[in-house]
Amino acid sequence: MERDSDRLPKHLLIGFALALLVYVSFFGCDQYVRHRKGAWEVNFTTNSMGFAEIEIVHPSLAIHSTVVFEGETATNSGMVKFDRPEKPVPFGKTRFEDLTYLPGSVVIDFFGHEVELLPRTLYLNKKEHRWVRDEVITLKLSEKLPPEMNVDSRKRKRRL
Repeated sequence: MERDSDRLPKHLLIGFALALLVYVSFFGCDQYVRHRKGAWEVNFTTNSMGFAEIEIVHPSLAIHSTVVFEGETATNSGMVKFDRPEKPVPFGKTRFEDLTYLPGSVVIDFFGHEVELLPRTLYLNKKEHRWVRDEVITLKLSEKLPPEMNVDSRKRKRRL
């Protein structure tokens, strides 16, 4: 006859195995949900007139739009896939990224113009603009945000 103290290691091992199985299952499901839609793909280029432009693509959301920055030139070009934080961009400055669940939210400052990519809508200079497939949007110099509005309002800790 087995004593209760002899069964304790067996019960602990079974409990640990079940907990590990549940954790691995939920972790796998969460990773799938986080990455299933894919990331924003932004192509930084110049158009035929020499103006800086970005081409925004998201295949699973059927988004394909171009934003031209009239009167602005860029010396660098390239494609950036926003699948992880803090990726360098060829021109402009990334202000905010929330890539926890892709495609997430990305805010970039281009020459004083603010462009925010969200799955449901596009914000240009803090104004909502619905996604229209294959649309070319031109942002004029006169549409730049005033300096007082061009400040990131999100609270961040200062790095010392």
